Amino acid sequence: MQTVIHSDALSRFGCALSDATRAEILLILRDGPGYPSELADRIGVSRQILSNHLACLRGCGLVTVSPEGRRSRYELSDPRIAHALDDLLGLVLTVDPACCPTADDEACC
Repeated sequence: MQTVIHSDALSRFGCALSDATRAEILLILRDGPGYPSELADRIGVSRQILSNHLACLRGCGLVTVSPEGRRSRYELSDPRIAHALDDLLGLVLTVDPACCPTADDEACC
């Protein structure tokens, strides 16, 4: 039973990271909170697309939203997520330094 729970938790994290836009959102938010309009501009996607990705990340429990007047501020739901992203990125680049040399590389997983 414990193994199933752990695999489900990792699958949710993997699902969130399986999309380049969601991964980029998480990488940006590891440096601190962000606002949807700023995130959309920085990543180069529409606000609607960004909103859909943020909804997915909220559903996975990886980000939280805090209303600030008419704006909403997003941040990682737990500081350990930033450390996990750093560790995972370091591991991937150590195991396969040639992984994803360009964002346009279709062979990249």
